[in-house]
Amino acid sequence: MKNTSRRQFMGALAAGVAAPAILRSTRAYAQSPTIRVGFVTPSTGPLAGFAEADDYILEGLRAHFAGGVTNNGKSYNIEIIKKDSQSNPNRAAEVAAELILSDEVDIITAAATPDTTNPVADQAEINEIPCITTDAPWQPYFFGRGGNPAEGFAYTYHFFWGLEDVIANFTGLWNGSGVAKKVGGLFPNDADGNAWGDAKLGLPPALAAQGFELTDPGRYQPLSDDFSNYISAFKDAGCEIVTGVMIPPDFGTFWAQAAQQGFNPKVATIGKALLFPSAIEALGDRGIGLTSEIWWSPNHPFSSSLTGTSAGDLAGGYSTATGRPWTQPIGFKHALFEVVADVIARAEDLDDADAIAAAIGGTNISTIVGGVNWSNGPVPNVSKTPLVSGQWQKAGDGVELVITNNAHAPEIPVGGELQLLG
Repeated sequence: MKNTSRRQFMGALAAGVAAPAILRSTRAYAQSPTIRVGFVTPSTGPLAGFAEADDYILEGLRAHFAGGVTNNGKSYNIEIIKKDSQSNPNRAAEVAAELILSDEVDIITAAATPDTTNPVADQAEINEIPCITTDAPWQPYFFGRGGNPAEGFAYTYHFFWGLEDVIANFTGLWNGSGVAKKVGGLFPNDADGNAWGDAKLGLPPALAAQGFELTDPGRYQPLSDDFSNYISAFKDAGCEIVTGVMIPPDFGTFWAQAAQQGFNPKVATIGKALLFPSAIEALGDRGIGLTSEIWWSPNHPFSSSLTGTSAGDLAGGYSTATGRPWTQPIGFKHALFEVVADVIARAEDLDDADAIAAAIGGTNISTIVGGVNWSNGPVPNVSKTPLVSGQWQKAGDGVELVITNNAHAPEIPVGGELQLLG
């Protein structure tokens, strides 16, 4: 690529490591040129639920890409190199630097909360490597990286929903529940928590505008072992709703202590922690009735631009192959590489990082999670996907996530009605 030397020099400064400036001048002349795609994901650690289906998705993608992707009449192999962030933002930055400087990837991707997407995107921007990320609300991704809506970023692009969408879905659930509009907020001291709890851009002003009273005792440290102060504050305020954005271990601790201390809200709607069947099953009977945002499900009416596979078939294929329930990130991991393949097919010059970045910015495709089109905003480098919400309800011997509110994405069908806790 034309700017490889500068990228490696800057990357060495950013990562704190020295790396030789190795040019890839031979690739364009190889008989079977290969585009290398880096993928950073939390395979281990407290965010590992987001990566549970990675191997299944990557196996299917590698099989599909075995025939290559055609660009300007020439076939290119696609090599996907996966790195584990260990659910740690510092480690995510380190492995992103490895992918850029040692593996010399042409495109880097990442998914699963701002703890993964932001450090990877920052490394990509510094090193002038095209980057596509997903699975994090766009505000903590964009503003958490110091994004300026008047300028945007040069190399880094993201697709997902935003806080305005999760707020609309959460309040949509609550407004129809008939419970008191008194809400307890649980926001950790991390990129997600600070964005969701932000006094100007997060939940507080939006809830106030709809007549909800929010009790926010302040930020807690992730992996906290004591939520007693929060529970006491919620009880004193008469909160009948609890909300926030938590990792599964933190919600498990809070929910157990809430039961021990006699705090029994009628609705509990928590972002991130309640996405996965394994997290709900770990809570036992107290997992039934919890509510959450729903990014993707087998009932979403979308299909893959790569394979034609429907959302239902992709989810069902995963369950058949693994014996495990489907999870929401399945669709977005697949869609991430739908975008990658589309970009590789359209880029004017695959030896030029700027041309690849321009192709990302020009994306307009229908994926298995909905449309991805960066020309639509809401800020530069961000494309929004549809969001609904619902509840974990009893289904036979297990639980299932049922869509109960689709007011802001009516193309996605509702599957049941909200039931109050207890």
